[in-house]
Amino acid sequence: MSAKDDPIAGTRCLVMEDEYLIALDIQQILETAGAQLVTCVTNVADALATLAEGLTFDVAILDLKIGNAALPNLTVAEVLAAKATPFVFLTGMTDGKTHVARFGHAPLLEKPYDTEGLLAAVRRALTAR
Repeated sequence: MSAKDDPIAGTRCLVMEDEYLIALDIQQILETAGAQLVTCVTNVADALATLAEGLTFDVAILDLKIGNAALPNLTVAEVLAAKATPFVFLTGMTDGKTHVARFGHAPLLEKPYDTEGLLAAVRRALTAR
């Protein structure tokens, strides 16, 4: 696939990940694939504030478990779904599929992920919209 034909090329991406090094890795992967803008946030409140500012994104990557919460907070996914913005869930939880079943259209990528797996999930989300 040429860079020009890659659905990631020129996209604006939101990354919600509370582990700094993982967020940095995701940002670098997306930028190398041609993303125009990658905005990283570390918690649900910042993600919601970023979306409320009127910034629009072509795709988002959402860590399913942010902080020490016992259960995932799916508020950001609900807001993105209402805006018809595709997203990918990223998780280290063994029961991640159970929590995101109602977002059946969203790819679920388990940690640890590899570059190609992450890019494939993002491409799948972008082309499924």
